[in-house]
Amino acid sequence: MQTFLRFATLTAILALSAPALHAQEFDEPGMEEPLPVPEENLAPQPPVYDDVPLAAEPEGTRLDDLFAKLKKARDPRHAKTLADGIWSEWFRSGSATVDLMMGWANEAYEAKKYNVALDFLDQVIMRAPDFTEGWNRRATLHYSMDNFAKSMTDINKVLELEPRHFGALAGMATIFERTGNQQAALQAWSRALEVYPAMQSAQQAVIRLTDELAADPV
Repeated sequence: MQTFLRFATLTAILALSAPALHAQEFDEPGMEEPLPVPEENLAPQPPVYDDVPLAAEPEGTRLDDLFAKLKKARDPRHAKTLADGIWSEWFRSGSATVDLMMGWANEAYEAKKYNVALDFLDQVIMRAPDFTEGWNRRATLHYSMDNFAKSMTDINKVLELEPRHFGALAGMATIFERTGNQQAALQAWSRALEVYPAMQSAQQAVIRLTDELAADPV
């Protein structure tokens, strides 16, 4: 199943020490052009395990094992393989109907029929409110529509369901940067690195933002 996830957004505003943000703070874009999507934040198409052998274990055990390995991985290629395995687990809705609607939402998104995609994702969330990727993809869709407040709301739900969602954390950081909140962006990228230390886009962003903040202290 293809994913239209251009980058995964994440919401741990409460989990981070970033200042509380109100919906109106995201009503207008802070930059004329969106920030580029880091390669590490793209979901694999299709998600694969490659060299990550996993026995038939409960879902939580598989994810915990992958996250433990990801935290220790320092080689970016090996870490990417582990991250792909995590995406594979996140994609498992457990419902053929939900999977079908996710596919339809993907097709509508690719055709830039955003309102149609939104209708399908609303149905996904109604049918499977504990399915993290339903919220994550809707957050991505809202970002594409410049609905930053709604995107952040969905990101918060993603992080409530899966606090380790590095894709959502990266998305959160991107929104913060786009709206000019460098300090909060730095905190979000740092949180992503705690989960995924080899994420090169996060490493680069932390260095860049640290330098920018040091040069222009508040």
